[in-house]
Amino acid sequence: MISVFIECKDQEKALAVTLAALVHGAVEGLVAEVVILDRGSRDGTALLADAAGCRFLTDPDLREVVRSARADWLLLVEPGARPLLGWTDHIGQHIAAGRQAARFAPSREYRLPFMDRLRRRVSALEHGVLLPKSQAIANSGSAESLEGLGRGLAMTRLKCEIVPAAVLAMP
Repeated sequence: MISVFIECKDQEKALAVTLAALVHGAVEGLVAEVVILDRGSRDGTALLADAAGCRFLTDPDLREVVRSARADWLLLVEPGARPLLGWTDHIGQHIAAGRQAARFAPSREYRLPFMDRLRRRVSALEHGVLLPKSQAIANSGSAESLEGLGRGLAMTRLKCEIVPAAVLAMP
């Protein structure tokens, strides 16, 4: 099982997209919990998280939140990102094999235009980060955000795809 962590601020619509994509994982028994780390939202993020049954935390201590995760594996994703069909099977296989941290493959169908991909700063969470809780705890001392927790890790690539949040933000 996995605990999904999403950090956001005033991203209610993007969060709704990601939560909808995670429903399949909850139904399959893969997703144990979804934890929303809110950084001062003034929109309906808290109401959405409550309606979806998420644990909603405002400006939490990252180290304590990671320690309190229900599952032994964590999935860090950006609001607006959505894993594509088959993701639950691939993550389940990866976890069963006890492998190292991993990320999704970028979607081949949903991509930013080439020049947009070159011009922007890439987030460490753009393709999601799946990592063991023990590794997250070890790295959480120096990280102040999920972005910091996911940066600089040695990772393999999962055989499933994710649509990055940046694609949702395209005009």
